[in-house]
Amino acid sequence: MKILISTDIEGVAGVFHPEQTRPNNSEYERARVWMTNEANAAVCGAFDGGAKEVIVNDSHGSFRNIIADKLDPRARLLQGKPRYLSMVSGVETSPNALFMIGYHAKAKSRGILAHTINGFAFARIWLNDIELGEAGLYGALAGEFNVPVAMICGDNIFIEETLPLFPNVTSVETKQAEGQNSGLSLTPEASCQAIYNAARMLIEKPAQWQPYRITPPVTCRLQTQTPALADLFGQLPIVERLEGDLIQFAAENVQSAIRIINCFSAMSMMLR
Repeated sequence: MKILISTDIEGVAGVFHPEQTRPNNSEYERARVWMTNEANAAVCGAFDGGAKEVIVNDSHGSFRNIIADKLDPRARLLQGKPRYLSMVSGVETSPNALFMIGYHAKAKSRGILAHTINGFAFARIWLNDIELGEAGLYGALAGEFNVPVAMICGDNIFIEETLPLFPNVTSVETKQAEGQNSGLSLTPEASCQAIYNAARMLIEKPAQWQPYRITPPVTCRLQTQTPALADLFGQLPIVERLEGDLIQFAAENVQSAIRIINCFSAMSMMLR
């Protein structure tokens, strides 16, 4: 069995503040160690359960967070950007399942450090009238490659909003949100143990995982954080302006929609 592990940082145990997610400070350096350890827990659990191959996709920020020489040497590590498939790069190699580690709730929710792709640029995102966060968006992209999501890890708000999307998915709650920057967390050690146990069990006794699919073509509706951002994104001829902060565009499939959204994310840098 081949497993793809996509790793973010906001859902990692012990992470609550934006400073922990941004490079060039001591809090981030500690948090990226916890992120690496949670990835390792999933890798070790998968291999100990019987997996034959594991790819770890570093999926936070610059995609250069996991400490390479601390990762289980049996795994392969995918880092750096830009990548067309972004947080689920590796699905094109036909893994049997996708694990989402350290993920967070969608923008405008009560989850810890909740946002969707780019908190500066995007308030809400819908594909075919379904509002989705990062797990839903990239789970649907994985579904276009026939890859199901088998495990999700993050806070309770993230898990509550994500469970309905993925039949038979296993969840690991790393912390409980009390607000955007507060909550009750497992210790990093306890979180790693829970992730290891879940990953090993999943490989030893695999469930009937089902890929999450959104039927193409795709209409993407996107609420921006400010009208100025809608002005900017509207420079592309494919964009229809619906309201001051609401735009819409059509895409042939989920992959095309997400690639366009990620281009908007890059464009937004000019207004920071």
